[in-house]
Amino acid sequence: MIRGTYADYVIQTKEIRQFLVEVKALSFALSDKHLRQAINYGANEGIEWALLTNGKCFEFYKILFNKPIESCKVFSLDLSDPSQLRDCVDVIQYIHKDSVSNKGLNLLWNKTCALDPLNVAGLLFASPVTNFIKRTLKKKFKSKFSDDEIQASINRIIHEPIALENVKPTKIIKTRKKVIAKEETIEPTLTVLEAIPQNSYTDQSIQITN
Repeated sequence: MIRGTYADYVIQTKEIRQFLVEVKALSFALSDKHLRQAINYGANEGIEWALLTNGKCFEFYKILFNKPIESCKVFSLDLSDPSQLRDCVDVIQYIHKDSVSNKGLNLLWNKTCALDPLNVAGLLFASPVTNFIKRTLKKKFKSKFSDDEIQASINRIIHEPIALENVKPTKIIKTRKKVIAKEETIEPTLTVLEAIPQNSYTDQSIQITN
């Protein structure tokens, strides 16, 4: 019972209430009203996660204890859509008992935060990224570009739809500088030892011969 009404299920492992489940009939489409009901239950009991389902569709939410209370959809899936079955397996594993018991929900939330568009957009606008784009465009198109021009283009990428099938990834070729070793007399011994990478020493003695 939660404030005079009952939640459908509360999933608990090791005496810790992990998430609640709000279940609707298969004939009902999941709605914002159902979500608010589940979020209110979780907020009143301090439960951080809520699963909303009608047996076919599953929506999993993180409850954010801000002022006011908010929620973030972490994943949604439809078991009636065969094309989604592979993706269903990838995400539904996180609410399996073994995963939940081993802090799998924390891992899921960290992954969700990492891939949040705002976070990824911040990386795109980082100086090393814009500098790399400027260098690459200058080399390919023989023209200089300002930071403002690059950032404006990135902003368009973020806001305007792009047909991904038309995107051709740029091939990045890494070159290695060749280091030519010269024959030198081994004098003093320290110069040889300094050439050995740190943390690569063993307990065996190092024998140096001419």
